[in-house]
Amino acid sequence: MAQDTLTGIQTEIDRRRAFAIIAHPDAGKTTLTEKLLLYGGAIQLAGHVRARKDRKSTRSDWMKMEQDRGISVTTAALQFEYNGFCLNLLDTPGHEDFSEDTYRTLMAVDAAVMLLDASRGVEPQTIKLFRVCRERRIPIVTFINKMDMPAKDPFALMDEIEKVLGITCSPFLWPMGSGPDFKGVYDLKSNQVYRYERVTGGAYRAPEKSSGLDDPELRSLMEEEIYTAFREGAELSREALPPFDAELFQECEITPVFFGSAITNFGVELFLNHFLDLCPIPAPVRLKDESTLQPADSRFTGFIFKLQANMNRQHRDRVAFMRITTGVFERGMNVTNARNGKSIKLSSPVAFFGQERNTVDRAYPGDIIGLINPGVFKIGDVLYSGDLPGGFPMLPRFAPEMFARLIPTDTGKLKAFRKGLEQLSEEGVVQVFHTEDGSAVLGAVGQLQFDVFRFRLEDEYGAPCRLESLGYECSRWIRPADRKKFSSYDWIVKDEDGREVVLFKSEYRMQSFLTNNPEITLYEHPENVPA
Repeated sequence: MAQDTLTGIQTEIDRRRAFAIIAHPDAGKTTLTEKLLLYGGAIQLAGHVRARKDRKSTRSDWMKMEQDRGISVTTAALQFEYNGFCLNLLDTPGHEDFSEDTYRTLMAVDAAVMLLDASRGVEPQTIKLFRVCRERRIPIVTFINKMDMPAKDPFALMDEIEKVLGITCSPFLWPMGSGPDFKGVYDLKSNQVYRYERVTGGAYRAPEKSSGLDDPELRSLMEEEIYTAFREGAELSREALPPFDAELFQECEITPVFFGSAITNFGVELFLNHFLDLCPIPAPVRLKDESTLQPADSRFTGFIFKLQANMNRQHRDRVAFMRITTGVFERGMNVTNARNGKSIKLSSPVAFFGQERNTVDRAYPGDIIGLINPGVFKIGDVLYSGDLPGGFPMLPRFAPEMFARLIPTDTGKLKAFRKGLEQLSEEGVVQVFHTEDGSAVLGAVGQLQFDVFRFRLEDEYGAPCRLESLGYECSRWIRPADRKKFSSYDWIVKDEDGREVVLFKSEYRMQSFLTNNPEITLYEHPENVPA
């Protein structure tokens, strides 16, 4: 590759930022996403998360069910420019029933924003997602949200983060009060105080005033007791808490901490500016043989981490989300799918902004683009040009813990039912198993996954159906040779690729089987089953 070409690619890589926001439900994740878009200049008016008839819905919640319920149940990709940077933001589902979708998304980013509710601190789903980030060494930046509401003491919040998650906190912003007394934030790096004026519903950029810590006007804004606590806290945090260490940040051992209120826009712009300096550029890919692929490598590689059906209801299209890992992507290029060795021409790539999309002519490592999927892509597919790269890390897949039989209720809609079943199962939100009599069994981690699946079958495919709960609690993949070892208490079905899966009535039953059959191996991931 010519040096000038390599320099041009590196320049594009250096300005890319790919990140996700992780949080427990109701921490304000989708609201923060909207406000980052607002301050990034990508939108002029921010919508509310819980969309009503008289409000605009959020850009990232494009599915009808999300807009109706005010929840995020699918990962949304949002690409926008800000201050010379190209940001690829993935807004992930907060509900624990969609952990698998979130886990796969985290494989496609270089950093994560951990969003915490200032009144509730570290919550169960936060812990689970944090562990995934730590396992992958994804640097984490912490934003403590809802400081405009009654909140825990800032020191108590950071102490909780350190004790529960085992990561050191290094504050960058310090809050000026909380609840109705929240007046703004103090930037510990620039020694500037930023005071904010409230705007109606947080729909527009918040006006701000900046000054030094000794500004007499600042003192007049707060009661003496609140001002004293703020001043002492800011000085103590700067002197006594650990300074930021970039190497420890990269190793997920220290987290920069910011305080603010996404709904009122307090602290969001400051957070965004700091975050762009903190967030790492696209990282090398570590392969299974411990070798690495550098982003500026001459050959193109990328992997599919998500499939989505019916993003465009008019065209009924299916989209594959791809993270570009190395080289330059160009529209119309021919690539090979490592799963089956087939050549594919990528002629209709798009960049996303929620449901909106724009044709992409060229893209670089760190970018998330969409490929129209006529049924040729699967989650985990690696696409490449040139020589076959070594093994990419496998994307996570969970063994389901809840099961239900899916039964069509209108025989005149069977064709639509089968089409919907096939296309929605590709997304990996639920797993579809098939029985000997040809009926479909859904497997999921939580009940909401079933509800979403049935809703979408009816809403997007016009295929009414009902769910019939089944009395099984866990599942494992098995070798065909071991099929006869299982009793009538267990139920053997097949996954979408024809691999055999055993459903157990309970965890106790599964452990009892393993105790009585120590020579049998049960597999949580289908890829681990010997050929």
